[in-house]
Amino acid sequence: MRSPPSSDPRLLAPLVVLLGACNPVPLDPIVTASAGTGSSTDTDAGSSTPTGSGSLDSLGTDTGSSTPTGSASSSGGPQPDLPGEDTGEDLLTCVVAGTCNQLDILLVVDNSGSMGEEQQNLAAQFAKLVDRLRTLKDAQGQPVGADVNIMVTTTDVGHLLCTPYYKPGYVPSNGAPVATPCTERLERFEGVGADAPTVPEACTANCIEGGIAAPADPFIHFDLATHNIVGADGVGDPAADALACIAPQGIDGCGMEAPLEAMLRALDPKAAWNQGAKPFLREGGVLAIVLLTDETDCSTENFAYFDPKNKADPEFNKYWEDLPGIPGVKGSPTSAACWNASMTCVDDDDDGVHESCVAADKEPLFPRSRYTDLLAGGFEAAGKPVFMLVLAGVPPVTAHDPEPPHGPVAGGVASLVHRDWQQSDILPNDSDTPANKQYDFGIGPGCSNATTGQATPPGRIRDVCEALNLADDPATPGDQAELRCCIESICDASFGGAVDCLADMLAQRLTAD
Repeated sequence: MRSPPSSDPRLLAPLVVLLGACNPVPLDPIVTASAGTGSSTDTDAGSSTPTGSGSLDSLGTDTGSSTPTGSASSSGGPQPDLPGEDTGEDLLTCVVAGTCNQLDILLVVDNSGSMGEEQQNLAAQFAKLVDRLRTLKDAQGQPVGADVNIMVTTTDVGHLLCTPYYKPGYVPSNGAPVATPCTERLERFEGVGADAPTVPEACTANCIEGGIAAPADPFIHFDLATHNIVGADGVGDPAADALACIAPQGIDGCGMEAPLEAMLRALDPKAAWNQGAKPFLREGGVLAIVLLTDETDCSTENFAYFDPKNKADPEFNKYWEDLPGIPGVKGSPTSAACWNASMTCVDDDDDGVHESCVAADKEPLFPRSRYTDLLAGGFEAAGKPVFMLVLAGVPPVTAHDPEPPHGPVAGGVASLVHRDWQQSDILPNDSDTPANKQYDFGIGPGCSNATTGQATPPGRIRDVCEALNLADDPATPGDQAELRCCIESICDASFGGAVDCLADMLAQRLTAD
């Protein structure tokens, strides 16, 4: 066994600079939540808005511990020296450190009100995931013997529209790890509001009596010989048992999902779980990020654009949908504002099908560069390759490349159509209308399944993910192209293909110890 090494400042110090430069205000120590708490609805939050100003954490964004007032903030400031640039530092790399079999996996799980079935489906694949990691072979066919850390957090970092609906005593996860068995937090699987669903089976279907396990640390650690799991039954794989128990997050989290911001906060090198003798985030090896969400990213920088008090202000309500059937009249801010504030779509013939929809940086949300700079300019440049699996609102993948790493080649993103809601999109037993759905979400479903539900397109999450892919350099011999981003459908009844896509991508870079 090789114990996880202490954090190397030659990797983490430049990343601290990178993260801190996201906001020019003085930075306080990071504020983290107790594991696994969060609540809100997936629908309009209404107009009740408490006052108060949230404190700023070490990333310069609101922690959600109190309600933002809607004042503007900035992500500007001087550009830092990124790791990997010519700074005179001799950064350790995976090859130099001899830790190429080290793998750090961050799992960001949407815990909003519509996510019970999807969490259950994901948990059902953890035995396969752990088995793939344990038996992984590198590009030369040699067993990797992976040394794995897996940390779980939620998409909830707090939002003005969610604060009034949080259950008593609840604090958003804010990127902090959730490491307790879901059986100890079954209240999280009760929705919010009248007639809210209750889905304890999203936890108990895979975290079963006799196999209720959890890590002794804020994250799971295992290699071929050892693990840090408590409560393993000695029958199944202890790491798989623990992952199936800690990963389900419930359905009472904020409906203004912020998976990109949650990811960034979880990867903050100054966070307690990334420091000390056994950090989650290690200086060598590979980083893999798994995002599970059924809506687009709403990582909010300026809450004024979501404040119901600004209903009459055309500057701040411009991304809100008009009330159904009443053109030019605004109702309340909904999830549609997240889509409209992050995408630019064109429908020249006004038929409800957009000829194009591309990610765009607008005032309400943090710019995409906040996340691509961290992943590519930070970890990649420091010799820590980054891979991402996104399970989101795209059509099911219908074919994978027969050659490694077996990425999607048909269906999925290639078949995604951006369009408005239609009557045919309304599922059985749903009494809502296409007009109301459009008001709520701003875009039609990217995938739909009467059993597993519906999901809107991933929007700018796709953009951040695909930015990781490496292109071939025509001036360099050989093929340098490398698949780093795999996007699969959250509407699939099984996520087995997505697990294979992730494992096959990782095999490109992990090597035998």
